[in-house]
Amino acid sequence: MTNPGGFLEPFLGSVVPWLYHESQFWTAFGLIGNLMFSLRFIVQWLYSEKRKELVVPDVFWHLSLWGSVIALIYALHVDKLPIILGYFFLPILYARSLILLSKGKRRGAKTA
Repeated sequence: MTNPGGFLEPFLGSVVPWLYHESQFWTAFGLIGNLMFSLRFIVQWLYSEKRKELVVPDVFWHLSLWGSVIALIYALHVDKLPIILGYFFLPILYARSLILLSKGKRRGAKTA
């Protein structure tokens, strides 16, 4: 069963036909992305409670990146433009945050 009336399917359907077929896999995949993306706030809250101050641990950015990548892939599967646009730039932003985090750690290691 395909997703009728999709935005990208007319252009990508022949290239990646598996992306537009409904299955239980896609439901599970979407749930995993949503869980990862939501779990980042729980992790951040637990770290902050442990230290009794606001803390944004490195794992927050990793969960943000991979959760948004999975959510974007799922959005492409759902093939609805508002959902695609909602997730399109997030992986770029979170990847940049991880790059800055890595640079900061290297800079800190050089001065230590």
